[in-house]
Amino acid sequence: MNFAIAAFDWNQVRAFLATAENGSLSAAARLLGQTQPTLSRQIIALEQSLGVTLFERIGKRLVITESGKDLLEHAKQMGDAANAFSLSASGRTQIIAGLVRISVSDLFSIHLMPKFLQKIQTELPQIKLEIVVSNTLSDLQRREADIAIRHVRPTQPELIGKFIGESSAGLYASHTWIEKHGEPKTLLELCEHSIISIGNIDEMISILRENGLPLTHENLKIRTDSGILMWEMIRKGLGIGVLTSEVSNNTPELKQLVPDLFPPIPVPTWLVTHKELNTSRRIRLVFDMLADYLKEIRRD
Repeated sequence: MNFAIAAFDWNQVRAFLATAENGSLSAAARLLGQTQPTLSRQIIALEQSLGVTLFERIGKRLVITESGKDLLEHAKQMGDAANAFSLSASGRTQIIAGLVRISVSDLFSIHLMPKFLQKIQTELPQIKLEIVVSNTLSDLQRREADIAIRHVRPTQPELIGKFIGESSAGLYASHTWIEKHGEPKTLLELCEHSIISIGNIDEMISILRENGLPLTHENLKIRTDSGILMWEMIRKGLGIGVLTSEVSNNTPELKQLVPDLFPPIPVPTWLVTHKELNTSRRIRLVFDMLADYLKEIRRD
């Protein structure tokens, strides 16, 4: 390696990469935990070091130049190498104290995580936890999280998954909604009402149809990407929604509809981490405690 040529600052390259991938200085600054002026100075310094212009401002937009596009793939490779370096180092540490990031969906974050956080504070007070709330799959290879609670089995060879168990989801409405609309006694009666959808509408319709509910797009008049908002709308009587048993058990103001006619939807839970992190004593302790906690919830 020619160290004289590769004399630029990695933090500057990271600033360029984050800005290019996220499309704006503000989004990149949030991701890196920096201010926009700091990020802007790093990019300017990199441009001066390399002798090329990486971004142009067109109106209020920041647009990557052709030179920037040419360098972006190399920056991505550097980012992947830096992530691999960090993963390997983190996986070898035997220090218990430190930060562990756990990725979980927004709805599970409020129903499952508070008690677990209390448990960690009591039993492992030297551990700092960061809860990454996301309804998409966090990229464990890029250290968006150290541990993830997922509802699909991990398929990437770099990831290790532990099957926690399978819960069920059903159709729920609030007692207020039932008082206003009456309780549906058949699946056809249920199809006369509005269903609150989360995520992809076509996927939602497909899942519900597989369980015998002949819905159309007309039934799904409200859609959101937020599990918390969906749950709150069901509680407020805005419609019928699909909830898991973990959530419905914590919401006494809701009632399950047509349980004898609508088969429960299986919802598997997997706890996932990167294989490089699995040997870290700190992350392994939190991983095992979280696995035991999630299994205990299902037994209850």
